[in-house]
Amino acid sequence: MAKRKSDQIEVVEVEQVTASSYATAFWEKYPNLLLYVLGAIALGVAGWWMYKEMIVKPKQVEAVAAMWQAEQQFGRDSFQLALNDPGGGFDGFLALADKFSGTPAGNMAHYYAGICYLQSGDFDNAIAQMKEFDEVGSMLPAIKYGVLGDCYSEKEDFETALDYYEKAGDASENDNLKLYYLKKLGMLNERLGNKEAALKAFERIRVEIANPQSGDWRDIEKYIYRLQGGPKD
Repeated sequence: MAKRKSDQIEVVEVEQVTASSYATAFWEKYPNLLLYVLGAIALGVAGWWMYKEMIVKPKQVEAVAAMWQAEQQFGRDSFQLALNDPGGGFDGFLALADKFSGTPAGNMAHYYAGICYLQSGDFDNAIAQMKEFDEVGSMLPAIKYGVLGDCYSEKEDFETALDYYEKAGDASENDNLKLYYLKKLGMLNERLGNKEAALKAFERIRVEIANPQSGDWRDIEKYIYRLQGGPKD
């Protein structure tokens, strides 16, 4: 992000809100959060597997095992392989979502497929897959809404993107997620000239999130200062 200095306040220019750097802009910023989310997914699927094994539901057991190879390709950022042909005779996420529809594993396949399409720049299909995903847990709802916001922002449907970023901020129980999506909400509003809405989003971060150790959190004061009429040069 480009930065310029004023007398005593550092003013940060408005950056474009896009999804093209979704992985590096978010997951690399919060690598531990990524591990937590993927771990929660793995535990949820594994827990379902154990339950259904005891209740003898072969379809669900098969689904969990069938996802393994696609998940490996996803972890390597091989998104097209994860979607369609992960190798070893295994199905990709698209086939898994259809084959195991109605199971938790099939539901998670929609989530994975949506992220794969997002990373591949296919925003319409990313939207379709994320809307099929039935979000569960304390973090995945916010991530789902945030991904949808990124997709609509890339499609330049900014009003819809703003709605989803706000939903993501509202749904976030994790401070890092809440800060990330409220910041996106504020910056996109500012980019569109909606200064009052941008200021409201940034003020929410200052009030609702107490994390002065975060560089993003500290930047919020600069954004607020700029919107309240601070110098631009």
